[in-house]
Amino acid sequence: MLYYALIFLAVAVIAGIFGFSGIAGASAGIAQILFYLFLIFLVVSVITGFVRRKP
Repeated sequence: MLYYALIFLAVAVIAGIFGFSGIAGASAGIAQILFYLFLIFLVVSVITGFVRRKP
């Protein structure tokens, strides 16, 4: 998922360089949403890892 966020970020940067502001804005928004989803899944995974660990 982080891979796709980086891909959309690269598309946004390239589109911004060539002047396609609509595509750049949309791609940056998608990359931002995917990055935050990745962070949420990471936090949930870490928490469940700590809960499942046997003392």
